Amino acid sequence: MNYKVQHIPVNKAKRPGKKIKTEYITIHSTANKRSTAQNERDWLVNPSNNRSASWHIVVDEIEAIEAIPLDEIAYHAGSTQGNSTSIGIEICESGNRQKTLQNAVKLVAKMLYERNWGVNKLRRHFDWSGKNCPRILSYNNWAGWIKFKQDVRKELDILKGVGKVANKKHWGEEYYNNLAKKGIKLTDKRYDDKITRAEAMALVDKATDRIIEMIKEDK
Repeated sequence: MNYKVQHIPVNKAKRPGKKIKTEYITIHSTANKRSTAQNERDWLVNPSNNRSASWHIVVDEIEAIEAIPLDEIAYHAGSTQGNSTSIGIEICESGNRQKTLQNAVKLVAKMLYERNWGVNKLRRHFDWSGKNCPRILSYNNWAGWIKFKQDVRKELDILKGVGKVANKKHWGEEYYNNLAKKGIKLTDKRYDDKITRAEAMALVDKATDRIIEMIKEDK
């Protein structure tokens, strides 16, 4: 997914330029089934758009566009607290919905990871003002929102390396197998445990016994 920075000019209605200390990420959906991320960004600077409303990042099936610096206020939450403490992310409703949601999940997980935050830092527009937003995640009593957070948590775990290498062989397995072929069998595959002095002596003893046997066999 491409990430573009296209900041809109400072202006009273959309980007006042006021710095904020962010504590949350607030999720929205655009409520426009035909609008792309670029359309949404361009609408913010359209002269006919006289609403005092904005957001920080918009994401669609192709790209994410940052329209307002993430440390500045945007008018997206419908409440002073939400606006002054959170980054607003708009999810487009146009195009391939599944791909757009996948991009949103990756974007949000990356932002959480960079800030050392968990999914407990995620908010809906609904949480601030009671508005049915993000609408695309409100079906079945917000089942979509629950799944979105679950997907973000999985992606965040991957970024943290949790469960990432579950199916990847440990580098020590090659040596374990080589020892086994040489007749030196260990009780288990404790690759990352610290070895005690007694275990080290036992291992060396087994190795020397096997070496002696091999020498006798060659004679």
